[in-house]
Amino acid sequence: MTRVLVVDDEPQILRALRINLRVRNYEVDTAATGSEALTAAGRHPPDLVILDLGLPDLDGVQVIEGTARLDQAPIIVLSGRADSTDKVDALDAGADDYVTKPFGMEELLARMRAAIRRIGPVADEPVIEFGGLVIDLAAKTVTRAGGEATG
Repeated sequence: MTRVLVVDDEPQILRALRINLRVRNYEVDTAATGSEALTAAGRHPPDLVILDLGLPDLDGVQVIEGTARLDQAPIIVLSGRADSTDKVDALDAGADDYVTKPFGMEELLARMRAAIRRIGPVADEPVIEFGGLVIDLAAKTVTRAGGEATG
């Protein structure tokens, strides 16, 4: 399941996104401040971040820079700031996409799917194939590529 971290200081946006994403089988964490976002990202690394730039404690660009250091999750900025300077600053800081508020849910979902496609499938269980062997790190098993277990 894809884990999404939604960061916004507007409770109604957090609630709407949490409901809409969970219905579509995303695992959703939320944060209302930049520091909460960085803590949440460190505790449960997200597969994707949806981030508002106007946060009460940190500028969204600082959060982009902080989360980019933690992991390689794509970041979609969802902000009321429509000025091209804000967009350029966010994208230059490491954001992968920028959507302005008000937004359409279907467009945001399509941008999320595109961002996730660019990074490849999100694996629930780490599995490595090497030299004719399949190594499942979570299950701690090794099988031959044909399916038979090794001793």
